[in-house]
Amino acid sequence: MLATELQHKIDFKTKPLGALGHLESLAHKIGMVQKTISPQLLHPHMVVFAADHGIASAGVSAYPQEVTYQMVMNFLSGGAAINVFCRHQGIEIKIVDAGVNFDFPEGLELIDKKVRKSSRNMLEEPAMTKEEYLQALENGRAVVLEIAETGCNIIGFGEMGIGNTSASSLMMSRLFDLPAADCIGRGTGLDDEQLQRKINILSEVLQQYAHIQTADEVAQTFGGLEIVQMMGAVEEAFQQNMLIMVDGFIASMAVAAVSKKNPEILKNCIFCHVSDENAHQKLLELLEQKALLNLNLRLGEGTGCALAYPLIQSAVNFLNEMSSFEDAHVSNKE
Repeated sequence: MLATELQHKIDFKTKPLGALGHLESLAHKIGMVQKTISPQLLHPHMVVFAADHGIASAGVSAYPQEVTYQMVMNFLSGGAAINVFCRHQGIEIKIVDAGVNFDFPEGLELIDKKVRKSSRNMLEEPAMTKEEYLQALENGRAVVLEIAETGCNIIGFGEMGIGNTSASSLMMSRLFDLPAADCIGRGTGLDDEQLQRKINILSEVLQQYAHIQTADEVAQTFGGLEIVQMMGAVEEAFQQNMLIMVDGFIASMAVAAVSKKNPEILKNCIFCHVSDENAHQKLLELLEQKALLNLNLRLGEGTGCALAYPLIQSAVNFLNEMSSFEDAHVSNKE
């Protein structure tokens, strides 16, 4: 009944049928999540999870590991792209230390959910022990639970972590049974030689853990602490019936992992952009999702979510504020 009412409301706005394109399906999706024909976006939040990766020491990234903590400090000082975009869109931003290999000073506006300093080197052992994995999931849930108490009903997740495209590529390869090379991209900007090295290293990692299959096993073995905390955060956001803005490849991989356990989660997700990372478009196709934007972004941080937020707001606004043919005394087609 609600689906029919929403579609009727959308179809009888002063426009040809379907003229607002993807914005119409977005408005319908938001109404279905909020179970109303007059949805609202309340207290939007962006959460950026940061952590380091043991695999980074093998040379899978163009940048050194220290960039992770340096960028966290940049987030906290308000100087990163995500800070700029959130400020302009009125989105509150939270920065979470999920496992950065650094001792941050006291007194920072930083949410301390550090499980350990960096995930482990997958060439030598799984990225996390089972206890660390479960703690990371719980830490992500706790962050969202606290935000939910503010009345927030739309939340986006971003990440920062040198080496995290490698972790995501490994997860994608195993969860969707794809060749490693199909899931591996240039990350922070690898040249051809560096890319081939990355493919060789990650292929070796996959061979070492050939028996790993379930979503939890895959995330524990190949994931990063920020990715796993994002997984827990997505699960809790779904429990709170929030709209979930999904950023690029790494955030999409976190959502893909939890959707393997509970496909219903995808009903609350808005995939904000398709990134320039090699495998992201393929991942969206596997999830049967269409992204709002394609701007060749490959920054992470949640930047795609912040840029897409005005479109999400516009979908809600036209549904609530645009006149119907009857209201405006405009003739509809016969």
